[in-house]
Amino acid sequence: MTDAEFDALLAEAIAGDGGAFGRLWRDSQPMLLRYLWVLVGDRAEDLAADTWLDVVRRLPSFRGDRAGFRGWLITIGRHKTIDAQRRSARRPERLVAVCTGIEAASGQDPSEIVTERLSTQAALRLIATLGPDVAEMVALRVIVGLDVAEVARVVGRRPGTVRVAVHRGLHRLALQLTGGDVTPVPPATLLGRDDQ
Repeated sequence: MTDAEFDALLAEAIAGDGGAFGRLWRDSQPMLLRYLWVLVGDRAEDLAADTWLDVVRRLPSFRGDRAGFRGWLITIGRHKTIDAQRRSARRPERLVAVCTGIEAASGQDPSEIVTERLSTQAALRLIATLGPDVAEMVALRVIVGLDVAEVARVVGRRPGTVRVAVHRGLHRLALQLTGGDVTPVPPATLLGRDDQ
C-alpha cells in the first residue's frame, strides 16, 4: 500500500467507512499480533482486540502517514500490554488453550498455512528469549519495521541505545541459530542504511 493509498483509506475510515477501516485492520493486524506475541505470548489476540477498540475511538484524532499510524498503533498496544501486566500482577489469570480452525478462505493450501504459522511461532519464541526489553526493541525494529528513532520514541530510550540493543539482540539470535559460529556483522548491514 502506497502512502497516497493509505491517506485516502485513512480519510475514508475516519469518515465512517467500515470497509476502509477493515482494510486498515487487515494491513496492520498481523504486524500488531506478532509484536504483542513477543511481549505477552498467547494473550496477544486479546490485547490486539483491546488496542483496536482504542484505535476506533481515537482514529479521528490521528494525524500522520502510514509509518506514523503503525507507530501509533504499536504505542497503543504497548500501553494496553503494560496495563494488562499490571492487572495480572494484582489478579493472576490462568489461560486455557483454545483450538482454532484454519481459515481456508485465502485459497492457500492448509498445509502451507500450518507450516507458515509454525515457522512464525518459532521465530517469535526465539525473539522472546532475548529478555523483555531487547525482545521488544527487536520486534519493533524487525517485525513491525519501525525505524530506530520511532522505536526509541515508543520505548522511551535514546536511538543509540536502541541501535546497540537491536544489534546485540540480532547477533545473539544468530549465535543461537548457528551454534555460535557467526562472524560479527556491522549494524548498518543488519538494520539498513537509514539507521546510521
